Amino acid sequence: MVKNPAGLIVFGLHVRRLREQRQLSQQALADMADVSKLTIQRLELAKFSVTLDILISLTRAFEIPLQELMNCPGIEAVDKLNKS
Repeated sequence: MVKNPAGLIVFGLHVRRLREQRQLSQQALADMADVSKLTIQRLELAKFSVTLDILISLTRAFEIPLQELMNCPGIEAVDKLNKS
């Protein structure tokens, strides 16, 4: 059971934005992160909760710190909605 579905949506959109800013296809990002294209698709569509292992792979592929990957614009609004 997913405890924060709205947070997964925001994170998926953030990953997609990062990927598109770098002009990467889902397949290219998957290859760089050593995961399947299906994993990237499911992550961007909030179909599963990402693991720490995949987060680390994404930070290496994007060449950014984990903190930057996790700093999703809009996540604060989701947190406020969850507390209401």
